[in-house]
Amino acid sequence: MTTTQLDSILKRLESFGDLRAVEGMARFGITTKKAFGVSTPVLKQMAREIGKNHDLAQELWSTGVLEARGIAALIDEPSKVTEKQMEQWVKEFDNWAVCDGCCMNLFDKTIFAWKKAVDWSHRKEEYEKRAAFALMAVLAVHDKKAEDKRFLSLLPIIKREAVDERNFVKKAINWALRQIGKRNLALNKKAIQVAKEIQKIDSRSGRWIAADALRELTSVAVQRRLSEKKKRR
Repeated sequence: MTTTQLDSILKRLESFGDLRAVEGMARFGITTKKAFGVSTPVLKQMAREIGKNHDLAQELWSTGVLEARGIAALIDEPSKVTEKQMEQWVKEFDNWAVCDGCCMNLFDKTIFAWKKAVDWSHRKEEYEKRAAFALMAVLAVHDKKAEDKRFLSLLPIIKREAVDERNFVKKAINWALRQIGKRNLALNKKAIQVAKEIQKIDSRSGRWIAADALRELTSVAVQRRLSEKKKRR
């Protein structure tokens, strides 16, 4: 990787930029010091063209540019990601889009994913804590080989933290609960049980998390899909 390559990527990102898109992102809570306003499909296309490159991912991340960090998460190599890198990056999360992108496209594929999902749930910083539950949510979707007991161990954490009133934390907690509950019928039953327990907690965020999760997890569509999934096994 050369400085010329990094500069070329940044110039290309800037050429795709749209100030109106940056303003639009702010309305959705995506705020950062540096952003060009490039769409996700364009970032994914650029990442495919660049290919996997751990060293370049580090350089892109260090720029602090929103879109460069998005590409960094897409091109980095999970097998080369260290705990130190994950801790460095998570401390620099400044919006939910970068947080979720890193968790969904990179962190969940590392050998540290499960450990960090638990460790970060104790964090005080909003996006570090969100990362814990974003990881839980994407692991429920992406880790096809994980046993139910791994997800069952996360439910008490979800219940414990459901009192967090911060918008981007409570939404991630809700996301994690719903995704775990949509994995299979057994986990669905347990997630519904936990949602009902959360509902009884004297917490506005807890009531919202529980009501929204129960609405989806008990829906006809979800119950039918999980029943059909069980029959196919």
